[in-house]
Amino acid sequence: MNSPAEIAKNYVNIGVGKMKLPISKMLVLGILAGMFIAFGGISSQVIAVSIEAPSVAKFAGAAVFPVGLMLVLCAGSELFTGNCLLVIPVLQKKATVGMMLKSWLFVYIGNFIGSILIALAVTYGHVLNLFDSKLAQSVVSAASGKVSMSFSDALIKAILCNVLVCLAVWVSFAAKELAGKILGLAFPVLAFVLCGFEHSIANMYFVPAGIFASAEYGIAAEGLTWGAFFIKNLLPVTLGNIIGGSCIVGLGYWFCYLRGTES
Repeated sequence: MNSPAEIAKNYVNIGVGKMKLPISKMLVLGILAGMFIAFGGISSQVIAVSIEAPSVAKFAGAAVFPVGLMLVLCAGSELFTGNCLLVIPVLQKKATVGMMLKSWLFVYIGNFIGSILIALAVTYGHVLNLFDSKLAQSVVSAASGKVSMSFSDALIKAILCNVLVCLAVWVSFAAKELAGKILGLAFPVLAFVLCGFEHSIANMYFVPAGIFASAEYGIAAEGLTWGAFFIKNLLPVTLGNIIGGSCIVGLGYWFCYLRGTES
């Protein structure tokens, strides 16, 4: 396996490559990543709603959700939250802040498009009919819960989330075989879902799916609006993800393994 120092050195070149992608490829790869994370989201909801014991249902959903990041890292795509590690090549002076922000922007837009596409598909393809439409009710309930949090709660949960997501990416780079990558990334992702932390790209599926399902299935959901989604959830969660991924994991590992060295 690669050591943490080797991962840090390798990520400098990986990150520069990500930032040099044409905008069109950033968007397409971002759309794919949004779709992949949404697949993990709907899968986790399907398995959780079919289990009566709440604790078992939560664990089962958390255990399935990592399929999204597995597809991102192994099939190939660009995920905003994982790309918070792009701060590493910037700090190493191999890329500029402008390059990083451009990558974040277009990947984020792509992630949003991909997530919305899956939210629309599972709603209007009536995947949510499963279990006598209990799945639809669960999807709406989950979305309502996400927009009812305080700004500070959403921010803190998002910081914790992206510490674990970026560690999942980091650990996957330690492995040199596919099985090791999948095993390494799965447990940190399982942990963040199990703890109820907040992931901006996952929420681009969870909340819109709840909004669409509320309208399609006639399920009342007070306060579940696009405005609440953007202001009360997506804004603080995105900021928290940046802090957790860039300022804690990215900056921390750059300081420990790369500061004062040449890549």
